[in-house]
Amino acid sequence: MTAHIQHELSSGNVFADAGLPNAGEHLAKAKLVLKIDRLLRARGLKQAEPASLFGVTPPQVSKLLRGDFQTFTMEDFMRFLVALGQDVEIAVRPHGGAGVEAASLVVVD
Repeated sequence: MTAHIQHELSSGNVFADAGLPNAGEHLAKAKLVLKIDRLLRARGLKQAEPASLFGVTPPQVSKLLRGDFQTFTMEDFMRFLVALGQDVEIAVRPHGGAGVEAASLVVVD
């Protein structure tokens, strides 16, 4: 006998799937944290070095890299990326659907 397993397809945004408010912003921030983490690892930087570079404390960097990023703004993330030598572009264009959250983020690796 085979058990039937109930499942749902993901929307592509785990924060939306969990029913969290501001899911688009959470996903965008998570993508930026991942990019920041990859850049720090590639440069071999520990917490104290990026903290100094970003103008925050090492515990704040630790929280950020552990996914506790609610206290950081999108502006903070852009500032961190620029400090890491990255160019940041903001593009504004009409979105395609009514009721669709109009937030998307492209992070280039």
